[in-house]
Amino acid sequence: MNDHDLANILMVDDQPGKLMSYEAILGTLGENLIKARSAREALDQLLRNDIAVVLMDVSMPEIDGFELAEMMRQHPRFQKTAIIFISAVHLTDVDRIKGYRSGAVDYISVPVIPELLRAKVSVFAELHRKNRQLERLNSELEKRVEERTAQLRENEDLLRERADLLELATEAIIVRDMNGAILYWNSGAEALYGWRREEILGESVHEVLQTRFPAEFSTIQTELHETGQWEGNLTQITRDGHEVIVACRKALKADGNAILEINRDITAQLKTEDALRKTERLAAMGRVAGIIAHEINNPLEAITNTFYLLRDHPSLDDEARYYAKLGEEELLRVAHITRQTLGFYRESRHPVQVSISGLLDEILELQMRRMEFSSIQLEKQYRSIGTVQGFPVELKQVFLNLIGNAAQAMPEGGRLRLHVFESRGRRNRTGAVCISICDTGTGIAPENAKHLFEPFFTTKSTKGTGLGLWISKGIIQKYGGSIRFRTLSRAGRNVTCFQVTLPDVDLQKIKEPAFASMTVPAEDMAGDFDDH
Repeated sequence: MNDHDLANILMVDDQPGKLMSYEAILGTLGENLIKARSAREALDQLLRNDIAVVLMDVSMPEIDGFELAEMMRQHPRFQKTAIIFISAVHLTDVDRIKGYRSGAVDYISVPVIPELLRAKVSVFAELHRKNRQLERLNSELEKRVEERTAQLRENEDLLRERADLLELATEAIIVRDMNGAILYWNSGAEALYGWRREEILGESVHEVLQTRFPAEFSTIQTELHETGQWEGNLTQITRDGHEVIVACRKALKADGNAILEINRDITAQLKTEDALRKTERLAAMGRVAGIIAHEINNPLEAITNTFYLLRDHPSLDDEARYYAKLGEEELLRVAHITRQTLGFYRESRHPVQVSISGLLDEILELQMRRMEFSSIQLEKQYRSIGTVQGFPVELKQVFLNLIGNAAQAMPEGGRLRLHVFESRGRRNRTGAVCISICDTGTGIAPENAKHLFEPFFTTKSTKGTGLGLWISKGIIQKYGGSIRFRTLSRAGRNVTCFQVTLPDVDLQKIKEPAFASMTVPAEDMAGDFDDH
């Protein structure tokens, strides 16, 4: 971290002793600490510096913390600056609401816990630093785009000045009669569509290219005859079977017996624009991450505390306590998923020993009602406990997503098979745990297969976000593992298998394979990917 990346942390308190204590606590963060003994000094520092976090006392002479926060929020530059109030007196709910309305993002009570203060300030400082880095990158990108655009405009002007025909020659230029028969086919058309001039002359252009129009053909012809020109995008098929989208400009010749078409391939451009739109959606998600985390985490914490109290309530039996504990764990997983999807979460706990087979059983317990309702038959084959070093919450997220998808693919019933086994590398004895999840559901269409792990791609219409498999793949890759799938059709039935591989794990083999429910013949399912 260089000086340019240091975050400015403004500490506001009328007592020098408290400022010194805050400086001592926050000094280890390595950030730039700025002290102010009054609200007026704080405003002066805010105008002089780019402040990431303001740490202020609620009770100060002349202008208190609430008034200072309100003044900051009235200035456009400081509307998004993080404010943390420190109070030595007990604050009522009314005082807290007043603070939040004034722009506070958090409260800390006295006596201050150093670790808590450092952690909270560090989060806001890092968020501010990332925002500034994104702003710099956006500025550089805009500058490069402007330079490139200016260069392209200069090149376009130069080409126009030399000859309009030279510019057009790089595009597909076609002349056809009023019946569609091709009269002229330039070299640009040959390069774009693949047919040589002598092969295509006299043929019907839109029959050969299998043209799909954005409107009724009769409507386009009417506009062409009335205005003498038409512009729009056409979808056409090349000689080698590839689909291209062209920006088409049609012009009716003066004598009215022929039509000039100039087609420019924009397939790559549209794909690039689509990719940019997806990137913008991800960027938009990042921009609202702070707001979402603040709005969601508070009610989640309250619900989690309620479940914590509920699971030890004397009126509950052991089974009820077990389900209360499951509910508490799932609430924690919801909070984890929210932070992880938004990209602002970093797992701070150390990895622990996780039994994959036990984790799968917990997930099946939660999914059992849906599976029974859909008449889904289950087979479990655990040939290894599959103990790994990891984080149970995110691993549960992966397998809950895969098992949930499999159950949703069988609304009319079917078979679900879970298989956990040990795999060894061919060149060494490095161990790995393989988990396969197979279902006899609707299968995966070939045209969807290559997009399955892309963000925002979903086959569930408005019911899916398109993020589940993308996030799952990212989690497994973090462990150095892989996730693959195969879908087959046999005897009129579809079989889909997902296999997750987690390498370099502590394998504890079971002497006898653990089977549950029923036995499904190997030929009835897709089979596991690896030999075992």
